[in-house]
This record gives sequence, C-alpha cells and structure tokens, in this order.
Amino acid sequence: MAESIRLAGIMRESIVDGPGIRFAIFCQGCPHDCPGCHNPETHDFAGGYDCSIDKLLEEIDKDPMLSGVTFSGGEPMCQPVAFSALGKAVKERGKTITIFSGYTLQQLLDRARGKGSGKDLSKEERIATAELLLMADILIDGPYVAAKRDLTLQFRGSSNQRVIDMNKTRETGKICLWENS
Repeated sequence: MAESIRLAGIMRESIVDGPGIRFAIFCQGCPHDCPGCHNPETHDFAGGYDCSIDKLLEEIDKDPMLSGVTFSGGEPMCQPVAFSALGKAVKERGKTITIFSGYTLQQLLDRARGKGSGKDLSKEERIATAELLLMADILIDGPYVAAKRDLTLQFRGSSNQRVIDMNKTRETGKICLWENS
C-alpha cells in the first residue's frame, strides 16, 4: 500500500474543483500533455514533491467546512494505489470525492481491466483504479481540448469533458451527467 503521493500542490478550500468547499489535491505527473493545459507544471513525473497520505489527512481533518476532496493534477489515475488509499480514508470521514482525469471513463474502465493503456499496469494498480471509480462521486473525464475551450462550463475547461455523476452511473449502468453541470 502506498504511503505517499507525488504532489504538485494543494488548495485547502476550493469552490472551482467540484461542488461545495473542497480540499483539492494536485498530483504531479501527467502523460496527456494537452496543449493549453491549465496546469502544465504538473506534467513532469520527476517534478513536485512527495507528501504522506497521513499528512494530507491531517490537513483535511483541520477543516470541518469541507464537503469533499478533489483529486486533480497532473493525472491522479497515474498514481491509483496512493489515491485509492487516500480515497478510502476520505470516504471513512464522510466526504465526497471528485476526480479529474484526462482519460475518459471507458479508458479508465479498460485500464482497470488491463486493456488498452492499462496493459502495462500491475494487478495492484488495476484493482486500485477500479476502487477509485467505485469511490468517486463525480468524475470529470476527458482531455482538455483547446479548440473546445468554453469558460462558461462549470468545473471544466473544454466542452468535450464530462461531469459524470458516478453514483447514478453505477446505479443505472449508463453514463449519467451530474445535473448541475
């Protein structure tokens, strides 16, 4: 089990990284390299710093106003074991989880099954990816596409990205968009 996450930084109280007041965790490392990315400094996997999961939880616990935690980046799904461990502890605290990913939901499901870009994942990473998808309340999926940039969209930068209500999606077996998006 992972004990730390490679981070680019955190934002203790955010209202733009998911619904409510959120503790946003920006991980370090992203394979997508989307032109026009809002966080290009998070792309280098060798950048950033390691932070213990316990330290992140201590910071989360300091703020009773938080409705949830957001996993962003970089690409959090490139550190699935660490984020899964953190996610379990976040859920135990009764908080919601929002995940931003440059992968689509289908690509993430394929990664969890060891297909497509998930072929190189270890069994532990595939399991952790599946666990993260089960823990997520909201998934904002898909790469940022500069040609589809839209500043009027809530929580995302381009119109191809979806705000998926993962609870309803799991319940119905079909992709359900978050009703406030």
